[in-house]
Amino acid sequence: MTVQTEEKASLLEAVLPHVLFDGWSTKAIKHAAEDLKVDPFLFERHFPNGPVDLIAFFIEHADDHMEEQLSEHNVLSMKIRERITLAVRLRLEIYAPYREAIRNALTLLALPQNAALGLKLTESTVSRMWYATGDTSTDFSYYTKRFTLSLVYCSTLLFWLDDSSEDFDSTWAFLDRRIENVMQFEKVKYKTKKFFSKKPAAPDFISPARFFRNLKAR
Repeated sequence: MTVQTEEKASLLEAVLPHVLFDGWSTKAIKHAAEDLKVDPFLFERHFPNGPVDLIAFFIEHADDHMEEQLSEHNVLSMKIRERITLAVRLRLEIYAPYREAIRNALTLLALPQNAALGLKLTESTVSRMWYATGDTSTDFSYYTKRFTLSLVYCSTLLFWLDDSSEDFDSTWAFLDRRIENVMQFEKVKYKTKKFFSKKPAAPDFISPARFFRNLKAR
């Protein structure tokens, strides 16, 4: 971690307690600066776009931690579904102490002016999940994998935000169901592709005139 990243992480850590009451706002930044006894300009220097830059760093910082934790597992010895389940679960467990901050962040990213950033951050998160679990695809599946995982991750994230079960057991069950749905879809897609690849060639076209000539000859 660079010195700049460490400084940004310290500023973020000071802001997070205030997000619970003030949301991701300039007010939360002001209170954090007061807590640290630093000039608010320090926040502006590191996060020129204010709260949205803080949110982006928060999400990217969580991605960094996810990659670190995944590197501690022998993911290449796991099945694909086990790797992805682990990646999504670790990602949400990193968020666990900051659930309300995440809820507020999603609300802010849902605004029209921030929608592009929200999509970019989601794409980055799922892409890093794939890379960290050993994906090396460069063909069209590169895009389909990331699109599919983004649906699984986002739906699980939204479910997790309102999950009141012990240790988020309901969320992990929900995640298992979503991944099972994807696996079943992939099986159907594979069988369909295999079926059509073996489809016999279409018969030669016979004109009506030739058909009747052949009929008369019998």
